[in-house]
Amino acid sequence: MTAPKAIAAVRTPEERFADIPDFDFPVHYVDDLPGYEGLRAAYVDTGPVDADRTFLCLHGEPSWSFLYRKMIPHFTATGARVVCPDFFGFGRSDKPTELETYTFDFHRNHILALVERLDLKNITLVVQDWGGLIGLTLPVDERFKARLSRLIIMNTALGLGTGAGDGFTAWKEYALTVPVFDAGQIIARGTPDLTEAETAAYNAPYPDDSYQAGARKFPALVPVEPDMDGVEVSKQAAAYWSSDWSGDSFMVIGGSDPVLGPPVMKMMHSLIKGCPEPLLIEAAGHFVQEWGDIVAPAALKSFGDI
Repeated sequence: MTAPKAIAAVRTPEERFADIPDFDFPVHYVDDLPGYEGLRAAYVDTGPVDADRTFLCLHGEPSWSFLYRKMIPHFTATGARVVCPDFFGFGRSDKPTELETYTFDFHRNHILALVERLDLKNITLVVQDWGGLIGLTLPVDERFKARLSRLIIMNTALGLGTGAGDGFTAWKEYALTVPVFDAGQIIARGTPDLTEAETAAYNAPYPDDSYQAGARKFPALVPVEPDMDGVEVSKQAAAYWSSDWSGDSFMVIGGSDPVLGPPVMKMMHSLIKGCPEPLLIEAAGHFVQEWGDIVAPAALKSFGDI
């Protein structure tokens, strides 16, 4: 039997994260997840390991777990455990250098494997952007479905293979071809109050372009055509959320997001069975977690945690 080919990857030097503001949370690593042997995955894991509920927070493009820095303290203040993984190619996780390594299932199976490894239970799934494109499909896997109890959803969608607008097509092309992919500036454009230190923190994972294959590839993986990877599992997920879901949900809409703002989120609201009226934050852009001091308490109050 031939051994699987090792995945070429780079690892961001730890000193790149030395001056990250407001992000003094315990970071853990695992390098032997099934199917990812030799690749080191990073994740924040804070709060009691034996807590009766866990918040699983999934970031999107081109961010990392730093995005949740304003929400984590609110969650842990209730006595909960909080786990925030960095997708491969992002944050402190290893970064495969070949574009072809990154697929929908490559990312999805990483999160499923990590949840199994950590044996997370009574999960409140917290998603935005790619965190939702991946995260909302996780309950299609019966092992994850049994662990899930609640949902917090922010500007995101399901990839149902139904096409995308010109704006998204331009963003996909930009991400793949722009000579300098500046993650911090991309996030700052829709987050006017971001400080220089926070903007720099979003660039910390990327010493140079050789670390950015994952960030450049993510937009191209969105399942916008009927034959793309992820479409079938996303359709199954849509059926689950609309018919089988019985847990508590809380939706927040960043009203200033030009791509995944109110029109898309209203469609998602109609899809999620029993989802109450969303919280609309007119000033919030795509990266709704940057308004986390509003979002997290509102979600916790809705759930009755505070």
